[in-house]
This record gives sequence, structure tokens and C-alpha cells, in this order.
Amino acid sequence: MKAVRIRAFGDPEGLAVVALPTSVPAGNEVVIAVEAVGVSGADALIRRGALAAYGFTEGFIPGNEVAGTVTAVGDGVDASWEGRRVWAFTGTGGGYATQVCVPIEQVLPLPSALSPVDAVTVGGSGAVAHFALRHARFTPGEAVLVRGAAGGIGVMAVQLAARAGASAVAVTTSSAERGDRLRRLGATHVLDRCGNGDADAPAGYDVILDIVAGDGLSAFLDRLNPNGRLVAVGAVGGPPPADLGSKLMARFQRSLSFATFSAATVPAADLQAVRRDQLDAAARGELTAVVHDVLGLEQARLAHQKLDAGEVFGRLVLTP
Repeated sequence: MKAVRIRAFGDPEGLAVVALPTSVPAGNEVVIAVEAVGVSGADALIRRGALAAYGFTEGFIPGNEVAGTVTAVGDGVDASWEGRRVWAFTGTGGGYATQVCVPIEQVLPLPSALSPVDAVTVGGSGAVAHFALRHARFTPGEAVLVRGAAGGIGVMAVQLAARAGASAVAVTTSSAERGDRLRRLGATHVLDRCGNGDADAPAGYDVILDIVAGDGLSAFLDRLNPNGRLVAVGAVGGPPPADLGSKLMARFQRSLSFATFSAATVPAADLQAVRRDQLDAAARGELTAVVHDVLGLEQARLAHQKLDAGEVFGRLVLTP
């Protein structure tokens, strides 16, 4: 089998295609012949070495979601899984490969109407967006702002907030063209990266999902309504400023809340239930899989170059 490893932390040139032994399932595992791999911003952070303190070392194989066909099952797994089309969460990584071994609890059957490429575009990002909105205690009728809405999580958050009855779904993005595409997904107002540019946008928001973080995060505290909640779902722009706490306390009278969110804190069974529902919804055409580009596994460097350049709208997918 082939896989893409992080040979050296840093730029995309540190990614290398390597040959590895054929996968053999352990007990309670299946082997999946990979047909599509989702590429995420987290993969880029790992490749740069930004998450080395969390145990991601050089030699790591990125990719946490795949779709394909089960080719072998381990002890304890029903033999009927063999030959089935599936989506799977591979854990923290391992997906950039032609084969993966995955615990059966992390595997879902693919709806017949859903392609592997669309599955890895919806499966992981959609569940993160769903539970991030829940973490923010979003309720129908509230106004939502998605900061950094053009990525995989952002485009799903826009769709889910609109479907759930938000009174407004504003987005920040980098161009008018991206804004038009986000409107077609359910956005009602389009702002520039600083949160300006639409005179008709709400003056304040009950919920802000922030996928960017970085030094600009604290400025969006002033976009929150009283009792508003800002949830950091990602950090593609780096960590929030060190004085975020003092800035939040300076707005004490407005009862604002700041929180972080990671899907790692959600029970696995709950994640799988939402992923199943969303894959079914995508198969019915109720959710849109937004695919920026489909590249071969050997083009992983190019995929990461696109991520680093900020070119991606939706999701990049690798196909071994």
C-alpha cells in the first residue's frame, strides 16, 4: 500500500509518498480500500508542526476521514461488512493512504446515492458544525455570524444555521465571489474579513462561530448581543490574543461568553448518529457537499499548497 507521511515539519514539500505493508485488521477492525480522503485545515497545522506538543510527530500520516469499500474484517466484526461502501473516521490521522484499518464503531454505511468524494466533504465537517452550534446554545430565531465561512466547517455551519431557523446568517469571507456562493448555501449577509461591508447586516449577533481565531478574534466580541456567545471552532489564523480574557472582562456588563469547541469532547456514539443523519441528508439533496477540488493521493503537496494559499472554498479531496 501507499501512504503520504510528513517527512519533515514545515512547508508542503515535507510531505512524501511512501510504501508500507498491506493493512491487516486487528480484532474489531475493518480494512477499507480508500476511494476518497478529506483534507482539512487541521492536517495543515499538523504538517507545519504547530500541534507537535499534542503528540503529532514527524512521520505522521495525516487525514482523519475516508470513504471507500471494506475489503477485510477482523475478529468480532460481522462478515457482512465485507464489500460494503462506507465512510469512516480514522481517529487523529492515517487517512492519506490507499488502505486504512478502522475500528468498526467508527464506520458508517454510505447511502447508495452519495459518492465517496461527497461523503468525506460532509461527514466530518458537518458534525463539527452541528455540535459547535449546540455548544453555543443556538436556538431558532437567533442571529448567527460565521467567521471564516469558506472552509469545510464554515460552509456546513452556514447551511445548518439556515436550516435550523436562524433569523440571520452572516458570514465573513475574502471576496464577493465567495460571498455569492455562501448566499446560495443560506447566508443572508456577507461581510469582509474585518466584519464590515454590508450596511443591512445585524448590528449584533447572538452566536458567533469563529473558525479563524488569531489576533482578530477579540474585535468580534463587540459584535455580540448582550448574553451573546462566541465559540472558537478552529485556529487557522493562530491562537487568540493573550489579553482576550481582560477584553472579555472589560465587557462584563454585557454578560458575554467565550468558549472553545472540539469534537473530541462529544461522545463517539453521538457523533456517529449525527454523521449518519447528515450523510443521509446529503444523499437526499438537503445538504450540499461543497468540493473545491479532487486530486490524486500523490498530489497531497499541491493540496496543502492550496490550503496554505487560502484558495480553498469548501473541501479538498484526495483520491488514491
